[in-house]
Amino acid sequence: MLRLAHHLSGMLGARRLLVVLGVLASFAVVVSLATVLVMMALGFLANRANELDEERTRQTVFGALSSMRSSMVTTVRDYAVWDDAVSAIYGTPDMPWLTANIGLATQGGPLFDTVFLVDEKGGTMLAYRNGAPFAADARSYGGTVLTDLYGKVLKAGLEPGEELGAFLRTPDGPAVAAISAVRPVSDAVKAPANALRTLVIIRHLSPARIARIADNFLVSGLLLSEEPPAKGASVAISDPEGQTLGFLSWTPEMPGDKSYAQVRPLVLLALGGVIFFFVLLVLTGAAFTIRLKADENKARLQAITDRLSGLRNRTGLYIALEELTVRAAAQERDVVMLYLDLDGFKDVNDFYGHAVGDRLIRGVSAGLSRLVPANAMLARIGGDEFAIAFSGDPHGPEIGRLIGSLLDFFSEPFSIGERVAVVGASIGIAVSRRGDVGGEELLRRADVAMYRAKHAGRGRAMHYEVLMDDDRDARREMEDALRAAVARGEIDVVFQPIVRAGDRTICGVEALARWYRGGTVPVPPDVFIPLAEATGVIDALGPLVLKRACEAARHWPEIGISINVSPAQFRNPYFPDQALAIIAAAGIEPSRVTLEITEGYFIQNPGRARLVMDRLKAGGVRIALDDFGAGFSSIGYLIRFGFDRMKIDRSLTVAAEQSVKGGAMLQATVALATSFDMPVTAEGVETAEQAAFLHLCGCDQLQGYFFGRPMSEKAMGELIAPQIDVQAAAG
Repeated sequence: MLRLAHHLSGMLGARRLLVVLGVLASFAVVVSLATVLVMMALGFLANRANELDEERTRQTVFGALSSMRSSMVTTVRDYAVWDDAVSAIYGTPDMPWLTANIGLATQGGPLFDTVFLVDEKGGTMLAYRNGAPFAADARSYGGTVLTDLYGKVLKAGLEPGEELGAFLRTPDGPAVAAISAVRPVSDAVKAPANALRTLVIIRHLSPARIARIADNFLVSGLLLSEEPPAKGASVAISDPEGQTLGFLSWTPEMPGDKSYAQVRPLVLLALGGVIFFFVLLVLTGAAFTIRLKADENKARLQAITDRLSGLRNRTGLYIALEELTVRAAAQERDVVMLYLDLDGFKDVNDFYGHAVGDRLIRGVSAGLSRLVPANAMLARIGGDEFAIAFSGDPHGPEIGRLIGSLLDFFSEPFSIGERVAVVGASIGIAVSRRGDVGGEELLRRADVAMYRAKHAGRGRAMHYEVLMDDDRDARREMEDALRAAVARGEIDVVFQPIVRAGDRTICGVEALARWYRGGTVPVPPDVFIPLAEATGVIDALGPLVLKRACEAARHWPEIGISINVSPAQFRNPYFPDQALAIIAAAGIEPSRVTLEITEGYFIQNPGRARLVMDRLKAGGVRIALDDFGAGFSSIGYLIRFGFDRMKIDRSLTVAAEQSVKGGAMLQATVALATSFDMPVTAEGVETAEQAAFLHLCGCDQLQGYFFGRPMSEKAMGELIAPQIDVQAAAG
């Protein structure tokens, strides 16, 4: 050091050397002071980050409690505002009905575990807990809080929306309760206005319930205790009277402290480096080198990172899989790959827009990041596809818990601003034994298993098997053949007559798609139609069938034409305009065209279905509800959507022949449609007796093999020709 100082003194001179040393010393002091200020600022930011994280978690817990209370109020309204409940509760109570529909609902259900039915005098008519009756008085069980709610509900009378809920203490611990007067939803039944009976449901804050709240809202270590914890954070649960029922507590994660602990050594190291190695040329060179390295790392990171989610992309996945496979082979461990595909994401994108879809992807990515183990690698490899890879036992309890957590995560709806999106997940699982399968092949196998899970019903996980490749190849071959057949116009359209029930004259035809693979091998519609829906071929197949049906209808004046519409077509935002353009190009009146859609789509997408229906009906097209009686068959959807026609399923006709109750059900169904001014077509008519009975029940149109099987356009024309000639002569 002395020799270096002597050398510099000789180069610069003693005075200049003192100036340089003074400047260096001053710079060191300034840097030291700046470092102290930076450390103080970092400490402040760390404390602020801790406060913000704790407040965020606190608001999350408050929101969870509020959501629980709102859910209970909604549930008690569903059970209390019910015509069937009014009939069973008032007058002489129908105890078997009350037990089956209300009492037993407390057994293992996620909605409530305790229920009371209170008469107009305040006496307990029914008390059930955990699926079994128990001796307890409702108001004494819920204390003054429940008594106060009881009085408010009776005072509210029949005004809608007056159901009340609150947290309270019971002999079995803290709980959330909701109460409502039992009253009808329609004018079909009446409840005594001055002698209302009330329904009380209760859900206790059991450890299992608290654990579910913690999982749903991603709050670690959430516990219910009678006293506030000595350490950590908590939220008090209070009843309407201000009495504290308990505390929900958790241990804050302190992200600020963790960040501060990571940053502090770096800052101190930088200070030491500046003090001991400050030379202008070296500092400039080091800064330049650091910048180059940072840019290189940033570019490398951007190349393997998905911009929307912040997770690894497909390239990053392959790089990590290569490292993981090599390490697993050396350690003689297995590599497990989970391939996730979101069910229903396309509907979210189409209905709410891509901006909401992007926010949903970011939310899903954040949730998955919290669920996957610390040693696992998570990547987004497609629009709505994710991959999780790690080394471990493919049959151990850890993977079972992980899959269960993933499926539970997607079982809850996602709140995106003012929107609520419901998506599920199908999961494929593939294993590389001791790293013997490369990354790309492992991902392909997991993808194959995922598609099998999706086709098996969605919302489930399936392991890869070698036979899946054979099934997938066969399905791909059929898909390619179907796509080619549609492109070449090789799909046949046949027609089945629809007759008036009164005079048995043909009043319409239904167009049906038929496919002969290779021109000779028939493929059932229930095979190639679902395939077309799953692969998107339906967007070309549907318009093809509609066009040929409308062109055929030009030769049959005064005859209506009915065409089945796939739910996948309804999901296409361009479908209404496309359908109306095809009808206009065929030169027939839109009022002659009836589009038939099954009820399942309206149940899943009521808002969007209503928009599509309104657009089609505004263009003059009629809409029929197909296969009524074969599924959910909700009266509410008949009222809400105002269909032009109801087509009752063949199963109702068969049931009417088999039993008196079946006949009564058929008559009631037709009477229901008549009450909505909705004409009825009966499908599946195969005998003269069935036709006569359906006519007597009120069906105005009949369809089935008794009147004609599906036939070619030429054969249908020959069948209709005599009727057209008679009409022309009469005209």
